[in-house]
Amino acid sequence: MKFSRILVPVTATQADEEAIRLACRLARRDKSEIRAIYIITMKRVLPLDAEIEPEIQKAEDILNRIERVAREENYRVDTDVLQAREVGPAIINEATEREIDLILLGVAYKMRFGEFSLGEVVPYVLKNSPCRVILYQSSYTIPPMPYLTE
Repeated sequence: MKFSRILVPVTATQADEEAIRLACRLARRDKSEIRAIYIITMKRVLPLDAEIEPEIQKAEDILNRIERVAREENYRVDTDVLQAREVGPAIINEATEREIDLILLGVAYKMRFGEFSLGEVVPYVLKNSPCRVILYQSSYTIPPMPYLTE
């Protein structure tokens, strides 16, 4: 498979760094473009273009870290901060508008109601993606069950 444009949405987890490293390795083979995005979820009471300085600074810090990781892999990554009401549709819109060939999602191990959960974004992206999707689950340690620890 050949990918000329790879999209890596980041969310400030350890999975982000591992996903961007994987994206760099995949991209190097085909000299692909990598685009990393951080999406700020805007509350409905605010206009979509409202500037929330603390959130923008947090997003820029995260994307700067992603750029450093890519430099360690000797690859260049374009980054952008997006503002949207919902993360899933924002990822799909970005992939469609930029004619992305691959969405690479870093997935952190999450528990919800005592069960492993992918949350809402991953299933939405898998269902609606205009291109291939790779889920990369970061290395993790399963948290101990409370009733098993003494």
